[in-house]
Amino acid sequence: MAPSGTSPQPSARGQVFRYAGYATDPATATLSCHYELDGREFTERVTLPGTEGNPRWHTEAAQAAARLIFLLAGVSYYKTAAPPVIDLGETALTAAEQTFLRDFYLHGLGEFAYRNNLDLTPLRLEAQRAPTQAPSPPAHHRNRALVPFGGGIDSIVTVEQVRKHADVALFVVSRPGDLFDAIEEPAAVTGLPVVRAEREIDPQLLRSAELGFRNGHVPVTGILSAIAVLAAVLEDRDAVVMSNEWSASVPTLEYQGRPVNHQYSKSEEFEAAFRAVLAATPGPMPGYFSWLRDRTELWVGQEFARLTPYHSTFRSCNKAFYTERARRFTHWCGECDKCVFIDLILAPFLPADALRRIFAVTGEPLGNPALAGKFRSLLGAGAKPFECVGEVTECRAAVLLAARRPDRAGDGLLVTLAAEVASWPDAPTAAEVEAMLRPVSRNFIPNEYADEPA
Repeated sequence: MAPSGTSPQPSARGQVFRYAGYATDPATATLSCHYELDGREFTERVTLPGTEGNPRWHTEAAQAAARLIFLLAGVSYYKTAAPPVIDLGETALTAAEQTFLRDFYLHGLGEFAYRNNLDLTPLRLEAQRAPTQAPSPPAHHRNRALVPFGGGIDSIVTVEQVRKHADVALFVVSRPGDLFDAIEEPAAVTGLPVVRAEREIDPQLLRSAELGFRNGHVPVTGILSAIAVLAAVLEDRDAVVMSNEWSASVPTLEYQGRPVNHQYSKSEEFEAAFRAVLAATPGPMPGYFSWLRDRTELWVGQEFARLTPYHSTFRSCNKAFYTERARRFTHWCGECDKCVFIDLILAPFLPADALRRIFAVTGEPLGNPALAGKFRSLLGAGAKPFECVGEVTECRAAVLLAARRPDRAGDGLLVTLAAEVASWPDAPTAAEVEAMLRPVSRNFIPNEYADEPA
């Protein structure tokens, strides 16, 4: 029986997915990645405008970063037919790289496999064995950070924290010739320079239904992380600072005894593995860590509430990021899972009137009783959505905290949800809520960037 949420997909699977090679062209600042699947060829191009002719393209670090993009970007093309064999061709891998890449496919495509009712665990990677090399020393710390920026509360909070410690530039990836207003507007508020990359996926992927390809979620943050590493090398920056919080490590669900995590490439598991690969790569390579790794979304919401200059420009709504510009919303839709979550996580910390102004066009989600089911899913009383949303306990804490605000006394849906949560035996205690506003796990922040160096 197919899992809940699956959709009809082609039954045929491919035979072999091959890594056909990659090439960099410093004159045009372009990396081209070539793949094959049972005779069908795919090409992806990544361009970094402004680095044309940059001599750093020729460095060992830049070439290693380009190779890493090539390795991770293949997942987008593999999924079109999900064959049981991946052939790395002439690209040799160390034992550690092969383990990392196989995990990236298996765990990063966990949601894809679940929705397509596939078992990817027999996946076999065939690769020549590369000798383990002595890594170069890490990049010298000069506190020049590159922060991937998506315009949401997580990356905004990270920018405002990291700029206290470092010379910061934002990093934004888009399709060639396309920009998202939901990113550009809060980016302008930062006043910081923006380093850009253009990712051009093979146009065949845009014809997936027509060509009979399988479709589904891929671990895109992992691919963007590798592109950010290349950009950091070319821009002479010593760290890529991510905005992936503690809750990104919590699986979305369990399926056939295995965790399925929509946010795998934002998880601590991926971060640790990616850091290990970078550390074993000839370089010197920039550091890679998430500023929010040990923080909850509840803490992020509290911090963001203080950053009032961004409140009129940020927008995490899914419909602000449609590929087709004509379909993009210029305001919050007020109904998607992201809108519902952002409203919930900010409700304890922002005045009710402020949130109503943010969602003014369509109305605040907490004011819409028809969205009760979506809120209950966030609270653990329904299937957790396959979205970048917080963990159940912190969502419950947000409901309890928000319901205590005097300006929320008349909010019927919120009052109802808070009463339900309070009646549950596993409702968070006051001490547990307080603990969520402090670090809750380990992080990989180096001393040079830490608030209190060890």
